[in-house]
Amino acid sequence: MDDRAARVVSKGDHACAGGLGREQSGGLSSLAMGQDAPPKKGTTSNRYTVRKPALSKSKSSTRTSADLGTLPIRADEQLGKLLESIRDAHGLPGMIGAIVRGDTLAGIGAAGIRKIGSAEPMLVQDQVHIGSCTKPMTATLIGMLVDDGLLTWSSMIRDVFPEVASRLHPDFQTATLADLLTHRAGLPHDASWGRLPGLTTTDQRRSALLALLSKPPLTRPGTVYAYSNAGYVMAGLMAEQVSGQSWEELIQQRLFDPLGMTSAGFGPPGQSNRDRIDQPWGHREMFGRFEPVLRDNAPCMGPAGTVHCSVPDWGKFAALHLRGAEGKARLLKPATFRTLHTPPPGSDYAGGWTVVERSWAGGRTLSHNGSNTYWYASIWIIPAFDFATLVATNQAGSAAEAACEDATRELISYATDLRRARETRR
Repeated sequence: MDDRAARVVSKGDHACAGGLGREQSGGLSSLAMGQDAPPKKGTTSNRYTVRKPALSKSKSSTRTSADLGTLPIRADEQLGKLLESIRDAHGLPGMIGAIVRGDTLAGIGAAGIRKIGSAEPMLVQDQVHIGSCTKPMTATLIGMLVDDGLLTWSSMIRDVFPEVASRLHPDFQTATLADLLTHRAGLPHDASWGRLPGLTTTDQRRSALLALLSKPPLTRPGTVYAYSNAGYVMAGLMAEQVSGQSWEELIQQRLFDPLGMTSAGFGPPGQSNRDRIDQPWGHREMFGRFEPVLRDNAPCMGPAGTVHCSVPDWGKFAALHLRGAEGKARLLKPATFRTLHTPPPGSDYAGGWTVVERSWAGGRTLSHNGSNTYWYASIWIIPAFDFATLVATNQAGSAAEAACEDATRELISYATDLRRARETRR
């Protein structure tokens, strides 16, 4: 990780670092952690299962997508032009951006192409890879298990994994679920994800548990923030341990299905067929130029960052947390939303969200960035103004990061203008 990226991550803007290439992180420093000023206008799968009895579905897992309203896909020509100017300025293949207001997809636009070397246009319903924006989803899933009584925020690693507790370092045994979800467990950023033994992703995550937690923690658990993909993989493994299901099964049944996120899956979007460009491809830099690839983080990294979905479906998840932050809880108890949206003292990272106060946002904001080193994605939730923004591009790196920051600024300005115009008409 370069010095600039490390500084940004340490300040609270977070992106998933892929296990297949160099680490990529960074984000919206001036929006999230820097200038407290209004945004300026005019800037440019496979399913892996664990061999255990399945957990019976609870009430929360049977709620339908109708609970969160309908999010119709309506391509906005003005947003498309806005995104095209940003995409062109930063030399990206494609970009999709959207605004969610309440339970409604208020606007969405797309620009560019699905794959360099192809003329297939990027479409508003296309799937995107959201990288570490998977983490808020994992934290939400775990919140459901807390509501079910299968876990508590203070559940300790030694108690959840008693069969291997004696093989773990003593300082890790009392690390809690909350420590893992807030990046305060003393774990390293990553493991050797592609080299872990095991037939299933759950088996590989168990191998990571022993490989990572048999050594002394980098810092005493519960004391120091250090962004960690490993921590979220371990949190996902805790969910698997108490439920008897794989993380992939759990998040499908408990989150994607109830929200109607029919496009959601794991790994890169699309099919590995160069003659059929059915979805956008990611792009990586090779010898000064970007090339299309269908690659992703190792599958066992799922809880930290392997989800793909369409932006409208991602918007359904944004609406869940937007409404939860407004006191209109669905799928989770109100107290669980409050826990997920409240960082520990002295930190700005809560349960899958960077949480900061911004005067231009009327108070608290929730945000996260994600990159598997082939894509870049960003989500912002502004509860005081009842909207959220989502942006994704099928390229990673500094240009993609800057483009997503520019697009987020423009989407926030656009959404704010719409809000003011609506209030004026009242």
